[in-house]
Amino acid sequence: MTGIRVLGGAVERGEQILTPEALEFVAALHRSFAATRDELIARRADRGPLGFLAETADVREGEWQVAPAPEPLRDRRVEITGPTERKMAINALNSGAKVWLADLEDANTPHWRNVVSGQVTLYDAARGTISHTSPEGKRYELGDGPRPAIVVRPRGWHLPERGIEVGGGPAIGALVDFGLHFFHNGALGRPYYYLPKLESHLEARLWNDVFTFAQAELGVPRGTIRATVLIETIPAAFQMEEILHELREHASGLNAGRWDYLFSVIKYFRDAGREAVLPDRNAITMTAPFMRAYTELLVRTCHKRGAFAIGGMAAFIPNRRDPEVTERALAKVREDKTREAGDGFDGSWVAHPDLVPVCREVFDARLGARPNQLDVTRDEVSVTAAQLLDFASAGGSATAAGLRSAVDVGVRYLLSWLGGNGAAAIHDLMEDAATAEISRSQLWQWVHNGVVLEDGTPVTAELVRGVLAEVRAELAGAGASEHLDVAVELFDRVALADDFVDFLTLPAYRHIA
Repeated sequence: MTGIRVLGGAVERGEQILTPEALEFVAALHRSFAATRDELIARRADRGPLGFLAETADVREGEWQVAPAPEPLRDRRVEITGPTERKMAINALNSGAKVWLADLEDANTPHWRNVVSGQVTLYDAARGTISHTSPEGKRYELGDGPRPAIVVRPRGWHLPERGIEVGGGPAIGALVDFGLHFFHNGALGRPYYYLPKLESHLEARLWNDVFTFAQAELGVPRGTIRATVLIETIPAAFQMEEILHELREHASGLNAGRWDYLFSVIKYFRDAGREAVLPDRNAITMTAPFMRAYTELLVRTCHKRGAFAIGGMAAFIPNRRDPEVTERALAKVREDKTREAGDGFDGSWVAHPDLVPVCREVFDARLGARPNQLDVTRDEVSVTAAQLLDFASAGGSATAAGLRSAVDVGVRYLLSWLGGNGAAAIHDLMEDAATAEISRSQLWQWVHNGVVLEDGTPVTAELVRGVLAEVRAELAGAGASEHLDVAVELFDRVALADDFVDFLTLPAYRHIA
């Protein structure tokens, strides 16, 4: 092997995944694409005025379509998301959903064990041999019914993987996740991916080049790989057509990654003044005009180009011990999915197996015998840059309850993440890295833009730290000792430091093994 070393420790069945041939393939990806990735990550620091690109007008005005979808991806009415933890993977595969988003990104803490064992899970899932016995002796196996297509979400371009060293430095998490999965499973067919955190069509071009190279290297027919791109950054919202165009022989669709999208809005305009300040997270609904502009443009763009539009995650989850919570969650999810189906989305996400029937019922009623809504072209939709940037349309205000919630959710999530669980049920909502990012970035924005709460209290670092101390005491009293000090220190840093940290997972990563 040339220039690649495994620094992570031994993991069960790691030798099956980290073979010399697989590692050499990952090294080849790095040799070919790491320099371009580094250049594109550096370009993200330019936060110039946002708008539709003049230099790509010919792409938006041209006549072209993405490649027709393979049969397993023609019907995507229900997609269940979750990490590659073995029990959760089996439950997702038995859920009745059409797609399982196997998440190696926001719902996964990248402990070295998780990185490798997630690949083991995907290896077995692709071959239909996955099973699990819990410490209590409960057996989990695949059922006899149809199984969802597996769509793997690798880490974003910005994240490193220090368990593998390439060329003397940490590997690129995205190339590790994709490279190991494609090497072991690409020739079996159905190598499908969700691409997160893209900020430009050039980053989509890089993924397309990676796919073309990987297929040629392993003798897999060109175009076998299919990718769905999460439109979850504000720069990408202005380049939806260009992103599909770059990936057109590999593209399957776009997804409205609503929570990361809100985080991106806050991050991009974090120091733009009060006119760009958003209210409490829970006050920003998908019916806010700037969010409606984003989702309607996404459906219009996808169906214009023959790609699927996939709706976002409703954070509400059922509680099997509390019927009232479950009833409220089901009602909220039904409302959310009904809106998406009516807008023309071809399917949507849920985070829990108990929500699959609700989402399926809504889309069944809308689709009838059709597998999707590509025929709903939404020709009447015309979205301007001003509409996408009309953040004042969110309404609402910053409140003391919203501030406390942001601190509480942020710290609780970091506790979970540091402990190895990147998808955490907190106060009957499914939280992942995206919602934690909203919490901490919103507080940074409020502090640095002199926001005043609804009750007249100025938002200062001292106020936030006072609430942080209260939350810490509450969690300590409830027995949350392990990782608590680190979680509190991390949250203080990413929410209140003078220099805004691009992603909270970057400093958090230094605290895990």
